[in-house]
Amino acid sequence: MNEKELHKGLGKLFGAPNTDDMRLFFKGKNKAMKNKLTSVSEAVSSLVMDGDYLAIGGFGGVRIPTAIIHEILRQKKKNLGFAGHVSTHDCQLLSAGKCFNRCDAAYIVGLEARGLSKNARRIFESGDIEITEWSNAALAWRFKAAAMGIPFLPARVMLGTDTFKYSAAIEMECPFTQQKLTALPALYPDVAIIHVHKADVFGNCQINGILVADDDISKASRKVIITTETIISNEEIRREPEKTVIPYWYVDAVIEVPYGSYPGNMPGEYFSDETHLKKWLLAEKDQETFEKFIEHQIYSSADFYEYLEKNGGMNNMKELVRLEHLY
Repeated sequence: MNEKELHKGLGKLFGAPNTDDMRLFFKGKNKAMKNKLTSVSEAVSSLVMDGDYLAIGGFGGVRIPTAIIHEILRQKKKNLGFAGHVSTHDCQLLSAGKCFNRCDAAYIVGLEARGLSKNARRIFESGDIEITEWSNAALAWRFKAAAMGIPFLPARVMLGTDTFKYSAAIEMECPFTQQKLTALPALYPDVAIIHVHKADVFGNCQINGILVADDDISKASRKVIITTETIISNEEIRREPEKTVIPYWYVDAVIEVPYGSYPGNMPGEYFSDETHLKKWLLAEKDQETFEKFIEHQIYSSADFYEYLEKNGGMNNMKELVRLEHLY
């Protein structure tokens, strides 16, 4: 091999980083400051199409947009692409519905200290899903490249690893130092789904606590669906403009969903329901048991609020609020 020959990962690139095409799309997107309030079912039916590439906000079990993901399952959306970036219960849910057929995988299958999702593992080991590997940082920087409107970002991650080998990254030479770097292609999702603490009817969003890549995901995505713990007035938004981490012109739909991250954690609001998540992991040990479990929990629930009622309702949520403020 020539000393100057550079390496390329073996993984498939799910969507070329056509920056100029995306700039034209964003230029033509309606940026009117209009009321975007809608329902969970309407947002999913009108904005999530079969075959779309999906990005989900939050971090692990924190700020999961659960209500939208449940509705994706109920509406039987299929052949989605999925950015498996710091994903836990969201990946577990989408795997349960067999909603996606391709995945950029950084953190999947695991539910952090809780253990591994046996069903998600079965799905990924089945061979039915195309998988391209990345590190968590690499996926975050792919969103950032898209948000910046450039086709790739250079970084010093994954070089010399099997993660690079099974990625779609390309080794490059720095034009200034001749160092080897990783070229990370921009990632433009079709739909972003993000749960936030507060939003106004136009889509200006406030997030308390860890932000992760949610600001870049909103800038990189063609369509953005926001669920929020509470709707606040635009006057309140304007009083503290520095708190707006996602401005309205990126957002296509806003839905007020109190306790919308359940069974995940919402920083400063409520703790994760560890008992419920443990029930998920136990049910997954047997396929027949698991199918009955998700039928009861999701498919036979008319909406997210019925799901909450099936799992202790407001009494349970009050206890999770108490736990979040215990220390």
